[in-house]
Amino acid sequence: MESKGRCQVLTQPQVEPLEKQSRRQVGILGGNFNPVHNAHLIIADQVYHQLGLDKIYLMPSNESPHVDEKKTISANFRLDMLALALSDAEHLEIETIEIERTGKSYTYDTMKALTQQNPETDYYFIIGGDMVDYLPKWHRLEELLDLVQLVGVRRPNYPIESSYPIIWVDVPLMDLSSSYIRKKVAEGCSINYLLPQSVINYIHEKGLYVDEP
Repeated sequence: MESKGRCQVLTQPQVEPLEKQSRRQVGILGGNFNPVHNAHLIIADQVYHQLGLDKIYLMPSNESPHVDEKKTISANFRLDMLALALSDAEHLEIETIEIERTGKSYTYDTMKALTQQNPETDYYFIIGGDMVDYLPKWHRLEELLDLVQLVGVRRPNYPIESSYPIIWVDVPLMDLSSSYIRKKVAEGCSINYLLPQSVINYIHEKGLYVDEP
Protein backbone atom coordinates (compact mmCIF):
# COMPACT_ATOMS: atom_id res chain seq x y z
CA MET A 1 0.00 0.00 0.00
CA GLU A 2 1.31 3.42 -0.90
CA SER A 3 2.10 5.52 2.17
CA LYS A 4 0.54 8.91 2.66
CA GLY A 5 2.98 11.68 1.73
CA ARG A 6 3.84 14.67 3.87
CA CYS A 7 3.02 18.22 2.90
CA GLN A 8 5.91 19.73 0.99
CA VAL A 9 7.83 22.64 2.44
CA LEU A 10 10.37 24.33 0.17
CA THR A 11 13.22 25.96 2.04
CA GLN A 12 15.86 28.49 1.00
CA PRO A 13 18.26 28.30 2.68
CA GLN A 14 17.77 24.78 4.09
CA VAL A 15 15.64 24.91 7.22
CA GLU A 16 14.64 21.96 9.36
CA PRO A 17 10.88 21.25 9.51
CA LEU A 18 9.30 22.86 12.55
CA GLU A 19 8.91 20.68 15.60
CA LYS A 20 6.28 21.13 18.27
CA GLN A 21 7.73 23.52 20.81
CA SER A 22 6.70 24.86 24.18
CA ARG A 23 6.63 28.38 22.77
CA ARG A 24 3.63 29.45 20.73
CA GLN A 25 4.23 29.46 16.96
CA VAL A 26 2.17 32.13 15.17
CA GLY A 27 2.05 33.27 11.55
CA ILE A 28 1.29 36.84 10.44
CA LEU A 29 -0.09 37.63 6.99
CA GLY A 30 -0.26 41.37 6.45
CA GLY A 31 -1.95 43.33 3.68
CA ASN A 32 -4.64 45.83 2.78
CA PHE A 33 -7.24 43.06 2.29
CA ASN A 34 -9.17 45.42 0.05
CA PRO A 35 -10.95 43.05 -0.28
CA VAL A 36 -9.78 39.78 1.28
CA HIS A 37 -9.98 37.00 -1.32
CA ASN A 38 -9.47 33.26 -1.67
CA ALA A 39 -5.75 33.49 -2.47
CA HIS A 40 -5.20 35.18 0.92
CA LEU A 41 -7.14 32.42 2.65
CA ILE A 42 -5.37 29.60 0.80
CA ILE A 43 -1.95 31.08 1.63
CA ALA A 44 -2.83 31.44 5.31
CA ASP A 45 -4.28 27.94 5.51
CA GLN A 46 -1.37 26.28 3.69
CA VAL A 47 1.28 28.00 5.82
CA TYR A 48 -0.62 27.05 8.96
CA HIS A 49 -0.80 23.37 8.02
CA GLN A 50 2.58 22.95 6.35
CA LEU A 51 4.53 24.58 9.17
CA GLY A 52 2.33 23.20 11.94
CA LEU A 53 1.71 26.62 13.50
CA ASP A 54 -0.67 27.29 16.38
CA LYS A 55 -2.47 30.15 14.66
CA ILE A 56 -2.36 32.51 11.68
CA TYR A 57 -3.37 36.15 12.06
CA LEU A 58 -4.41 38.21 9.05
CA MET A 59 -3.24 41.74 9.82
CA PRO A 60 -4.84 44.57 7.82
CA SER A 61 -2.74 47.69 7.40
CA ASN A 62 -4.08 51.13 8.19
CA GLU A 63 -1.83 53.03 5.78
CA SER A 64 0.94 51.62 3.63
CA PRO A 65 4.49 52.93 4.32
CA HIS A 66 5.56 52.25 0.72
CA VAL A 67 6.26 55.01 -1.75
CA ASP A 68 3.61 53.66 -4.13
CA GLU A 69 0.79 54.19 -1.66
CA LYS A 70 -2.34 52.20 -2.35
CA LYS A 71 -5.73 53.84 -2.11
CA THR A 72 -7.94 51.82 0.19
CA ILE A 73 -11.40 51.94 1.70
CA SER A 74 -12.35 52.42 5.35
CA ALA A 75 -10.80 49.99 7.80
CA ASN A 76 -14.29 49.19 9.10
CA PHE A 77 -15.31 47.73 5.74
CA ARG A 78 -12.10 45.70 5.45
CA LEU A 79 -12.43 44.38 9.00
CA ASP A 80 -16.05 43.39 8.38
CA MET A 81 -15.05 41.47 5.25
CA LEU A 82 -12.23 39.72 7.08
CA ALA A 83 -14.58 38.72 9.89
CA LEU A 84 -17.00 37.23 7.37
CA ALA A 85 -14.24 35.38 5.51
CA LEU A 86 -12.78 33.87 8.71
CA SER A 87 -16.04 33.08 10.50
CA ASP A 88 -15.66 29.31 10.03
CA ALA A 89 -11.87 29.09 10.38
CA GLU A 90 -10.81 28.60 13.97
CA HIS A 91 -7.11 28.59 13.05
CA LEU A 92 -7.32 31.97 11.29
CA GLU A 93 -7.94 35.20 13.17
CA ILE A 94 -7.60 38.98 12.74
CA GLU A 95 -4.80 41.10 14.23
CA THR A 96 -5.85 44.77 14.44
CA ILE A 97 -2.70 46.35 15.88
CA GLU A 98 -1.94 48.45 12.78
CA ILE A 99 -5.53 49.64 12.44
CA GLU A 100 -5.57 50.65 16.11
CA ARG A 101 -2.25 52.48 15.84
CA THR A 102 -3.47 54.53 12.82
CA GLY A 103 -1.08 56.32 10.47
CA LYS A 104 1.67 54.53 8.55
CA SER A 105 2.91 51.21 9.88
CA TYR A 106 6.34 49.71 9.32
CA THR A 107 6.63 45.95 9.75
CA TYR A 108 9.54 46.35 12.16
CA ASP A 109 7.57 48.62 14.50
CA THR A 110 4.54 46.33 14.39
CA MET A 111 6.47 43.14 15.06
CA LYS A 112 8.52 44.78 17.81
CA ALA A 113 5.28 45.73 19.55
CA LEU A 114 3.79 42.26 19.09
CA THR A 115 6.89 40.47 20.39
CA GLN A 116 6.96 42.74 23.42
CA GLN A 117 3.27 42.08 24.09
CA ASN A 118 3.68 38.31 23.57
CA PRO A 119 7.21 37.33 24.68
CA GLU A 120 6.26 33.64 24.73
CA THR A 121 5.44 33.63 20.99
CA ASP A 122 7.65 33.00 17.95
CA TYR A 123 6.40 34.86 14.88
CA TYR A 124 6.51 33.77 11.24
CA PHE A 125 5.97 36.72 8.91
CA ILE A 126 4.51 35.69 5.56
CA ILE A 127 5.48 37.48 2.35
CA GLY A 128 4.74 36.84 -1.31
CA GLY A 129 7.53 35.89 -3.67
CA ASP A 130 7.00 39.22 -5.43
CA MET A 131 8.06 41.06 -2.25
CA VAL A 132 11.42 39.33 -1.80
CA ASP A 133 13.28 41.67 -4.16
CA TYR A 134 12.06 44.62 -2.08
CA LEU A 135 13.42 43.29 1.21
CA PRO A 136 16.63 45.40 1.09
CA LYS A 137 14.39 48.50 1.07
CA TRP A 138 12.42 47.45 4.15
CA HIS A 139 12.66 49.66 7.21
CA ARG A 140 15.22 48.26 9.71
CA LEU A 141 15.27 44.88 7.97
CA GLU A 142 18.19 43.38 9.89
CA GLU A 143 16.51 44.17 13.19
CA LEU A 144 13.24 42.76 11.88
CA LEU A 145 15.00 39.48 11.05
CA ASP A 146 15.99 39.24 14.72
CA LEU A 147 12.30 39.40 15.65
CA VAL A 148 10.66 37.10 13.09
CA GLN A 149 11.21 34.20 10.75
CA LEU A 150 10.28 35.15 7.19
CA VAL A 151 8.05 32.73 5.28
CA GLY A 152 7.90 33.09 1.51
CA VAL A 153 5.05 31.88 -0.71
CA ARG A 154 5.56 31.43 -4.42
CA ARG A 155 4.08 33.86 -6.94
CA PRO A 156 3.88 33.34 -10.71
CA ASN A 157 7.04 34.45 -12.56
CA TYR A 158 9.06 35.08 -9.40
CA PRO A 159 12.02 32.85 -8.38
CA ILE A 160 12.28 31.21 -4.96
CA GLU A 161 15.74 32.53 -4.25
CA SER A 162 17.03 34.95 -1.65
CA SER A 163 20.15 35.70 0.35
CA TYR A 164 17.89 36.20 3.37
CA PRO A 165 16.79 33.35 5.68
CA ILE A 166 13.38 32.52 4.24
CA ILE A 167 11.28 29.38 4.69
CA TRP A 168 9.60 28.78 1.33
CA VAL A 169 6.16 27.19 1.43
CA ASP A 170 4.66 25.56 -1.63
CA VAL A 171 1.16 26.88 -2.40
CA PRO A 172 -0.89 26.85 -5.62
CA LEU A 173 0.32 29.54 -8.01
CA MET A 174 -2.56 32.03 -8.11
CA ASP A 175 -2.43 35.26 -10.07
CA LEU A 176 -5.32 36.76 -8.12
CA SER A 177 -5.27 40.23 -6.60
CA SER A 178 -7.60 42.58 -4.77
CA SER A 179 -7.12 45.16 -7.53
CA TYR A 180 -8.36 42.63 -10.10
CA ILE A 181 -11.49 42.01 -8.02
CA ARG A 182 -12.14 45.73 -7.57
CA LYS A 183 -11.79 46.22 -11.33
CA LYS A 184 -14.27 43.42 -12.06
CA VAL A 185 -16.81 44.86 -9.62
CA ALA A 186 -16.51 48.29 -11.21
CA GLU A 187 -17.06 46.71 -14.64
CA GLY A 188 -20.16 44.88 -13.42
CA CYS A 189 -18.50 41.48 -13.96
CA SER A 190 -18.88 38.32 -11.89
CA ILE A 191 -16.49 37.75 -8.99
CA ASN A 192 -17.99 34.38 -8.06
CA TYR A 193 -15.51 31.88 -6.57
CA LEU A 194 -12.76 34.52 -6.27
CA LEU A 195 -13.66 35.24 -2.65
CA PRO A 196 -16.10 33.85 -0.08
CA GLN A 197 -19.77 34.26 -0.95
CA SER A 198 -20.39 36.10 2.32
CA VAL A 199 -17.80 38.71 1.28
CA ILE A 200 -19.30 38.99 -2.20
CA ASN A 201 -22.72 39.61 -0.64
CA TYR A 202 -21.25 42.28 1.64
CA ILE A 203 -19.55 44.07 -1.28
CA HIS A 204 -22.81 44.22 -3.20
CA GLU A 205 -24.84 45.18 -0.12
CA LYS A 206 -22.55 48.09 0.71
CA GLY A 207 -22.00 49.11 -2.90
CA LEU A 208 -18.22 48.83 -2.57
CA TYR A 209 -15.83 49.31 -5.51
CA VAL A 210 -18.52 50.29 -8.03
CA ASP A 211 -16.75 53.60 -8.63
CA GLU A 212 -13.26 52.08 -8.79
CA PRO A 213 -11.26 53.96 -11.46
